[in-house]
Amino acid sequence: MSENKDPHAGLAAQSVEGVNGVKFVYDFTEGNKDLKDLLGGKGANLAEMTNLGLPVPPGFTITTEACKVYLDSGEEPVALRDEVSAHLAALEKTMDKKLGQPDNPLLVSVRSGAKFSMPGMMDTVLNIGLSDKSVQGLAKQAGDERFAWDSYRRLIQMFGKTVLGVDGDLFEDALEEAKKAKKVAVDTELEAADLKKLVTKFKKIVKAEAGRDFPQDPREQMDLAIKAVFDSWNGERAKLYRRQERIPHDLGTAVNVCSMVFGNLGPDSGTGVAFTRDPASGHQGVYGDYLQNAQGEDVVAGIRNTVALGELEQIDKKSYDQLMQIMETLENHYKDLCDIEFTIERGQLWMLQTRVGKRTAGAAFRIATQLVDQGLIDEAEALQRVNGAQLAQLMFPRFDEQAKVEQVGRGIAASPGAAVGKAVFDSYTAVKWSRSGEKVILIRRETNPDDLDGMIAAEGILTSRGGKTSHAAVVARGMGKTCVCGAEELEVDTKRRRMTVPGGHVVEEGDLVSIDGSSGKVYLGEVPVVPSPVVEYFEGRMHAGADDADELVEAVHRIMAFADRKRRLRVRANADNAEDALRARRFGAQGIGLCRTEHMFLGDRRELVERLILADTDVEREESLKQLLPLQKQDFVELFEAMDGLPVTVRLLDPPLHEFLPDITELSVRVALAESRKEPHENELRLLQAVHRLHEQNPMLGLRGVRLGLVIPGLFTMQVRAIAEAAAERRAAKGDPRAEIMIPLVGTVQELEIVRDEADHVVAEVEAATGTELKLAIGTMIELPRAALTAGQIAEAAEFFSFGTNDLTQTVWGFSRDDVEASFFTAYLEKGIFGVSPFETIDKDGVGSLVKAAAQAGRETRPDLKLGVCGEHGGDPESVHFFHEAGLDYVSCSPFRIPVARLEAGRAASQSAGSDHR
Repeated sequence: MSENKDPHAGLAAQSVEGVNGVKFVYDFTEGNKDLKDLLGGKGANLAEMTNLGLPVPPGFTITTEACKVYLDSGEEPVALRDEVSAHLAALEKTMDKKLGQPDNPLLVSVRSGAKFSMPGMMDTVLNIGLSDKSVQGLAKQAGDERFAWDSYRRLIQMFGKTVLGVDGDLFEDALEEAKKAKKVAVDTELEAADLKKLVTKFKKIVKAEAGRDFPQDPREQMDLAIKAVFDSWNGERAKLYRRQERIPHDLGTAVNVCSMVFGNLGPDSGTGVAFTRDPASGHQGVYGDYLQNAQGEDVVAGIRNTVALGELEQIDKKSYDQLMQIMETLENHYKDLCDIEFTIERGQLWMLQTRVGKRTAGAAFRIATQLVDQGLIDEAEALQRVNGAQLAQLMFPRFDEQAKVEQVGRGIAASPGAAVGKAVFDSYTAVKWSRSGEKVILIRRETNPDDLDGMIAAEGILTSRGGKTSHAAVVARGMGKTCVCGAEELEVDTKRRRMTVPGGHVVEEGDLVSIDGSSGKVYLGEVPVVPSPVVEYFEGRMHAGADDADELVEAVHRIMAFADRKRRLRVRANADNAEDALRARRFGAQGIGLCRTEHMFLGDRRELVERLILADTDVEREESLKQLLPLQKQDFVELFEAMDGLPVTVRLLDPPLHEFLPDITELSVRVALAESRKEPHENELRLLQAVHRLHEQNPMLGLRGVRLGLVIPGLFTMQVRAIAEAAAERRAAKGDPRAEIMIPLVGTVQELEIVRDEADHVVAEVEAATGTELKLAIGTMIELPRAALTAGQIAEAAEFFSFGTNDLTQTVWGFSRDDVEASFFTAYLEKGIFGVSPFETIDKDGVGSLVKAAAQAGRETRPDLKLGVCGEHGGDPESVHFFHEAGLDYVSCSPFRIPVARLEAGRAASQSAGSDHR
């Protein structure tokens, strides 16, 4: 079909510019890999491969700018049609063919290509240019009538579904009927006469469902396909994928028009997907899938089971050797794992796409360190090749290999993890059950882009068809979902909602199954899990370099060392007891950024606090405080010992008051029952009256924090005394306590000044009594908008600020977190109002602006003001980068998120240094 000559000769000279010098179309010879914003990832990389002299079929790219004009106005740019015509004419001249010409037809593909990879989420149409007339010319051209009719039925099927909106199952059902009538198992066994009949059937389906004939004009086919690709940017599955992956919605997609090369010309042709390294493990070798006598969509759809890429060496050694050389060239050029699509047309290799490949979390860490060892990248770049979300995945549990299990199948280990859930057989059920709190495993013969919402909802994905490059595998890896593909011995019946396993056992919808994405094994029932080796490493139970440490642990160890060397932000823990503090220290915490003392008063001490709050007299109050003091002191002694030599920020009591009071309804019932039975109830009645007196409509905005300390005399001074005495005791024991006292919920400097004066007085008393200089820093939480806006004043009385971003988010947005997340956040996320919950990732524009303003104002007043954050945003990867940019000194988060925060702090510093250098 194609001659061995420079396919791009003379093409660049044919480029034209649009109106006012704005180009909407670029030939493959004109771009490069750095133009992803304009040409999309696919177009930019096709241009880059063309520049490298690799065998890329000629073609051109319509820019993302053209797409944005179309999406904004509903019409294509005025200049676009003329530019496309000029580039098409140049392509026809180069190929010595005319689009859709009856005797010598040029065929093209029209494919989407956004800046960020969105596998399967947008549209592609192959074989454009075929018609009732040109199919005859293609048959003569190829010397293969079957191939021509197979290509034509593929065009009608793809065009009908993608461009005209026909239900794809109608074409699939017709294809299945044709195979049954012929008594064959696969479509490659259908002959030319069978395919002719299928084309006729497909055209009737189009006429019936779309209300129009399949277009015979090749230019109309191409123009409609280009619009369909533009429209697919705003398709539901594309929008859902972008929300899931946090890809901006305003980028638009490019469109790549590429001359067709054919992998369905017989056994000496085929198509495949290759990886320069294993995307599941990161190991070097020959990884990918190949399918003889097929077009590219057959591989990624998973509808025919492929052979391993290594088998291509026996099938076509010349093409195999050339492909291996190209793969090495691309990996060295991109300095990363590359994902490659290729077609072999009668022994000639063509490169259809390359991109930096999606990979599992484990592969990301292994590959980053491998590339450092090979000298392709440095430590700073290695940090950009991994992220905190991937590290968090590696800390998930895995199946217990010692457990008694019933293995019923094994497929391809497509995306690792240990997933357990109830079997469901369609996307709708997966979403429905998941929203009801059920954990589910989505089981399909193969997935397609319409299954995306079910894949997101499921714990894992299991398919009976497809390989590592199928839709299920690629999308699952991108989302970090456990996935097993191509478990052929499992018979999946989606219509009857069940799966039959070897031996005849039937798994019905709702039955528990377990899948291991690291081994590909499938089990009946629930398999118990054990801790991840990465967690064991952070806990100190496995040491990098030791005999029992695997290469993944070694890779994580090295990356964490890179991050710790690079980062400026220190990482502390949110911990309230010695046990959590010791765990945090093992995970690399450099102190405690938030000790919530209210957690120390729950359980056995709750009654003491209740009596303190409800005390009518000074005597009652003092008695309660007297009993609480030694208990508090011991809490701090243990905490300071666990974190010896590291700072410990103790937040004074900050509960919503209702947490320490009896439930008003329950207490009312008790009093009513006692009255009806004429039983003594003086204490309950007195308590009910007090609870009524202190009852609040919105406790989160009521008597709590500094307000509680000011209203209940002695409460904060008792806590300060306990901190000071505990620190003095640790110093006497030759320890190195570094306590910091944090006043919560301050809204005005006067509140802080009053509490600080009392605290300074108590600390001075303890210093005098023990002969110990304590040097206790006193600061405040910034968790109210007013505190952020008056930070310059508050800094006059504070030695440090710690941003309480949980409460700050609530008060800035006017959200009650406990209520809104369950009531309307799901709708806000689905409608795109939120890309992500503001409680998960900091709202940079609103809450973030206050953080930056308060940090700046505070340091203008007090240049040595220490700044930190202690809300759970401190462990969120994206938020850590924001806090680095905002100039904070540390972040604090829960113990298990400390490694993630350390890694992201290193990545943030590395990125910042790279930007400064550029």
